[in-house]
Amino acid sequence: MIERIHINERSSKIVKHNGVVYLTGQVAEGETIQDQVRICLQKIETLLEEAGSSKEQMLRVTIWLADMGDFKGLNEVWNMWVPEGHAPARACGQAKLARDALKVEFIVDAAYE
Repeated sequence: MIERIHINERSSKIVKHNGVVYLTGQVAEGETIQDQVRICLQKIETLLEEAGSSKEQMLRVTIWLADMGDFKGLNEVWNMWVPEGHAPARACGQAKLARDALKVEFIVDAAYE
């Protein structure tokens, strides 16, 4: 069975299937890369909790940066947020994001029970 939560005409914020929760891409506005990363990670935690998961259960995270020059700033916040011993598989690349104000987008897959 596939469970979809917070569905709109374009996507679902959460999709659960066969022990895996898939989150829609998370973006946020803020002055700095660190501001945007902090807001995104808070949103991710909230969605994971709602899905019956947690940041300790993340399997894979794909991160798109509008500018790879922000890689260091991303990692400053990310490294403090990821629970020790529970780092997910991670990929990070550069991409043109949906709006010019966006500096980062996170795509998260996690296990749930």
